[in-house]
Parts: sequence; C-alpha cells; structure tokens
Amino acid sequence: MAGLYIHIPFCKKACYYCNFHFSTSYKSRLAVLKSICLEIEMRANELKSEPIKSIYLGGGTPSILTDDELGAIFKLIKANYQVLPSAEITLEANPDDLSLEKIKQLAVTPINRLSIGVQSFFDIDLKLMNRAHTAKEAQESLKIAQSYFDNISIDLLYGMPEMSNARWEENLQIAFDLKTNHLSCYALTVEPKTALEHFIKTAQQPPLDDSVAAQHFQILVTSTAKAGFTHYEVCSFGKPGFFSKHNSSYWLGNTYLGIGPSAHSFDGQKRSWNVSNNKKYTNTIAKNELPLTSELLTPENRFNEYIMTGLRTMWGISLKRIEEEFGLGVQKSLLKNAQAYLSSKTLKIEDAHLKMTPKGQFLSDGIASNLFIV
Repeated sequence: MAGLYIHIPFCKKACYYCNFHFSTSYKSRLAVLKSICLEIEMRANELKSEPIKSIYLGGGTPSILTDDELGAIFKLIKANYQVLPSAEITLEANPDDLSLEKIKQLAVTPINRLSIGVQSFFDIDLKLMNRAHTAKEAQESLKIAQSYFDNISIDLLYGMPEMSNARWEENLQIAFDLKTNHLSCYALTVEPKTALEHFIKTAQQPPLDDSVAAQHFQILVTSTAKAGFTHYEVCSFGKPGFFSKHNSSYWLGNTYLGIGPSAHSFDGQKRSWNVSNNKKYTNTIAKNELPLTSELLTPENRFNEYIMTGLRTMWGISLKRIEEEFGLGVQKSLLKNAQAYLSSKTLKIEDAHLKMTPKGQFLSDGIASNLFIV
C-alpha cells in the first residue's frame, strides 16, 4: 500500500524559521494548481494499481485552498488512483484559516484528519516566529474543529531561547486540556537562508542553545507519557488509534508518490523529487514533461536510510531484515559499531530489533549517522 503527498506551495506569511518551499505571492496560484492537477493524471501509472492508504496535503499552507480547488484535486485522485475506503486523508491547516465556515466546508470533503500548525499557545512565541495567527485563534480553531473532526494533530515548537521550561510545560498542558490526540513536536533549528539564520548572524536574536532544547525534550517525553500518549517517533506522540498512518509510511520505508513543486517520491529502490521552483514546475508540466530528478539508491543508500528512519521510531531496526537485505556481514558490522551505544545504554536490543532508549532519543540522528555505511 502506498501514500500520496500533495504539496501546496503558498503561505500568507513567511515564518522566520521555515525553509520549506513556498511563496507568499499568489500570482502563480492558478497556474500551479492547474499543473498539480495535470501531474496527478500524468503519474497515475507509477503506483501500478497499488492501493493508497494515506493522502497528505502539505505545504506551504493547504488550508488556503477553496472548496472548489480541493474538490478538483480529490476528483482527479478518485478518477486516477485506487484509494482505500479506510484511507487516512490529512490536510495541514493554520488556525487563522479555520473559521467555523471553513471547517464546515472541510468536513464534507474526503478529508478526515487535520494537522493544525499551532506552534505555540502564547502570542510572545508566535510573534517571534512571525506566525499569522494568535494564541486565541489557536485555541478557538481547535475547539471548533473537534466538533467536526475526530482525528486532529497539532504542531508545537520548542527550544527557543526565550521559552522557559514553565512556558513549555504550560504549552503542553493546554494541548492536553484541549483533548488533543496527536502531537508533532519539533525543536527549533536554524535552517539555511531563513530569517532566523539572518537574525542570529546579525545579533538581533540570541543563538539557539542545545541544552534548552534537551531540557524541553525531556519535559515533552515525561509529560506526554503521563497524559497517555505513545512516543512512537522522535517528534511524534499519539494516543492509541491516532498514530499518523502517512508519516509512519515514510519511517517504515513504504512507497509514496509526491505531487507538486519540491515534492519527493520513493518506490523502494528509487527516489525522485520535483523542482523547487513554481515557474519551472508549471513550465515543465505545460510541455507534458515531469519536472523531477531521480536517483537509484545503492545498497549503501538504502541501508543508511533504514538506519536513519528506523532508529527514529519505537519499532527500531529489524536485525533480521538487515541480514536478509544486506547480508550477515553487514549485520555483524552494524552490531559492532553499535556496541559503544549499547554499553552507554543509548541503544538497546529488544525482540531482535535495535532501538533507541529514552536516554538516546534526543541524540537519535547523530547516533544513526555514526552507524552509516560510508
């Protein structure tokens, strides 16, 4: 079973920390949406009739789309792909878009899950991020949405120098009090060519402190566990029955098809990605060509990707799969390289799977990279 991702590259404002592909100019909106619809048709055969178990509209800000625009996209998906009746269909949304009228419109579409970009329940944080919504709008949008959607996730950011431990704890408690069933929580990072990078380089904002993020992460892990969440991926916390099917597909190495500028695809052996430029994207689609670059993954690439994604999850890395796909020698080498982390109790072996311990979770990416085949 496969996943389908649709990238909507438009936002009202540019968040200071974001380096995803998006535009705050809507001049090319109609042309890009038309090209996305054409690409949906052009790439229908790539999944070889493999049924779709999840659809994810991300961005950018997909909640800016009108009812007619969403309808056109879903009509083409239905006509060209085999979507399972039980498919998880997610729309990323910002609180300032989620009026009562908008939520009612979304509720009669195939969308059955909302991922709401709250980021913080405090205006002081939202202003520092340059978010378009207020803390009040964040809470109000969630309360309204819960009347129409059972499956809602919210995004929160931590690790900001200005955010005290107490304020981070209060952020989480507000989410718990609002009966949230899924949280995606990310440490603030300085990405290249972002406003945040410029502010830090020019001393307009203090640099990020890893120790602050580490403290916030431990608060996050402890608080969510007490509130009944399962920490199933480094950044993801879900109540039973509310894990993200779509994102889990990425981490488990399943097939997914990405539509729209900058969208990525993976079929198990090959990775491809669309050009991250709206004009180049629309011009290429207009010529009935796909605006993508492809890479056939070597065994080393596939091993490294499995290590990186597997260690981020509660399921870990199957030692049996390592032996079957890459050979007994590679498995033995992996265990040898992992020995220092097993000794320091940042990794463990459980049910023939190599997994992160709570002590190692915050360091998962660094540990994984040290286990790569170079």
